[in-house]
Amino acid sequence: MNRILIKELRNLNGETVSINGWVHRIRKLGKLAFILVRDRSGLVQCVINTKTIDIKGLKLESVIELVGEVQKKDGSREEVEIWTHSFKVISAVEEDLPIEINKEELEANIDTILNNRVLALRHPKTNAIFKVQSTLAQAFQEFLSSEGFTQVFTPKIVAEGTEGGTELFEIKYFDNKAYLAQSPQFYKQMLVGAGYERVFEIGHVYRAEEHNTVRHLNEYISLDFEMGFIEDEKDIMAVEERLLKHMLETVEIRCCEELKLLQVSMPVLNAAIPSMRLSEAIEVLKEEYDRTDLEGDLDPEGEKQICEYAKNNLGSEFLFLTHYPRRKRPMYAMPSEEILTHSFDLLFRGLEITTGGQRIHNYEQLRESIADRGLNVESFKDYLEVFKFGMPPHGGLAIGLERLTGQLLGYKNIREVTLFPRDRDRIRP
Repeated sequence: MNRILIKELRNLNGETVSINGWVHRIRKLGKLAFILVRDRSGLVQCVINTKTIDIKGLKLESVIELVGEVQKKDGSREEVEIWTHSFKVISAVEEDLPIEINKEELEANIDTILNNRVLALRHPKTNAIFKVQSTLAQAFQEFLSSEGFTQVFTPKIVAEGTEGGTELFEIKYFDNKAYLAQSPQFYKQMLVGAGYERVFEIGHVYRAEEHNTVRHLNEYISLDFEMGFIEDEKDIMAVEERLLKHMLETVEIRCCEELKLLQVSMPVLNAAIPSMRLSEAIEVLKEEYDRTDLEGDLDPEGEKQICEYAKNNLGSEFLFLTHYPRRKRPMYAMPSEEILTHSFDLLFRGLEITTGGQRIHNYEQLRESIADRGLNVESFKDYLEVFKFGMPPHGGLAIGLERLTGQLLGYKNIREVTLFPRDRDRIRP
């Protein structure tokens, strides 16, 4: 008998089926036992006559195969249960569970949850997080593909840091020194210049920052795109607006059950995302929140405050901040006015989720910008080469997938929305 997924049972009333899954909960009532079985598609109650079927010794989270008849539950037009004919244990639980999966919430601290990550991922709510995250990535890919972007896969072992900084993981590469990539930025630009014009990537990036906060990871997933023949950063921002609208709508359609389970309040993105210069935002914070300590950038509290202002006064949970100072942006950022850049961040519910902007496309200007930062121009020879041979005006952005997931679903600690976090203290499991 072929296996049936639990979500398919509602259409099989009266039929005998076989299901496989994990024992989520056991409840005994006289000669009857009620076992809640869970598979990747949902949960179903299975009724067992313990006079004829022995379930002695059956433990929670054991993997079982169960055969029975599908019946509509009393008083329900939609829900079904299975009246069990037979079952067998495929894989028994050998030890006591370090965390309880069958409660509404995981009642354990974050370290215990992450130390037992695979088991924790069985919890329906934790499981739902990563179905939503997967859908966000799929929607990102679908939208950009439909817009003429080519998906690319760039190296994660590099000879030089993307931004020339010190936040690099150094690795031994045979007889040479190499690093884990901070970003696919150089390769995205090269591929625009290679004639693809529009490229995107979903990939890991690495930052050797010795922070230990609820906002940061040392390895995370970056959703990147780069596009040629733009006027300025506003073209990039316009694409991101439409991209995010598609991503959110896709999640609402494909993950309605997960959103309901997680009790998520989805943001509304019907109008254009409001935008203000960073300098304007600093003035707003000074006037509205008495923040006189900010200059040239926002701290985490400032990001929360300006988003609160945008929600209350501009009617948006998203906010673009533009024209960051040159000293706060990498050497490839296109200058604007005297000391600013054609760059932006996108804040969502109090946290930066995107950094982007227009890039320098002139060879001499880029070479000079690298030198002005005190960097060795020769170290960037491979990157610079393509700019000698005709590079269109271009720009792009990077979205942190885990940050977007966390802000959307309401999780404060980014580790909760990361499958297997890598931070200052954690490199396993």
